[in-house]
Amino acid sequence: MLPTDSTRRNFAGLLLPVLSAFGLATLLPKSAAAKAHDMGVRKLNDEGKPLETNSMISPIAVHNGVAYIAGVGAHDSAPAESWEIGAHTTKVMDQIKKLVEASGSSMENVLQLTVFLAKISDYDGMNKVFKTYFQHGGPARTTVAVAALPGNSLVEINCIAAITKK
Repeated sequence: MLPTDSTRRNFAGLLLPVLSAFGLATLLPKSAAAKAHDMGVRKLNDEGKPLETNSMISPIAVHNGVAYIAGVGAHDSAPAESWEIGAHTTKVMDQIKKLVEASGSSMENVLQLTVFLAKISDYDGMNKVFKTYFQHGGPARTTVAVAALPGNSLVEINCIAAITKK
């Protein structure tokens, strides 16, 4: 008689390396653990490829058909007197669009954006550019003014987009 800790699952766990060696493991149904791993969080670079390093921040994280895009700023090295909200917003939104598409989604499937402005007085200028990226109506959005943003940016935006199956 087998010990009580021997179960079919344990037996399958022991048998799997043997079947893998002969290329037969693909004939077995996926376990719940394997299915959960397939549905895990995928961390992607700005080209939509898996991150190769343990970076502190992932430009894109995908989980359960949703893409989470990290905050993107304009990072302007020009003197502060030349900063302009329209140019910063365009630069940021172009990068957001690139990341959304790299995740496997599109701007049509953006669900939510959070906009951080260094100056609330830039709201109208940001909004003017913002509207050009969502001709069919924009997603849910929150806009807040903050004391400062990294990289001398006047605006930083992060977003969440649905990845629809084709």
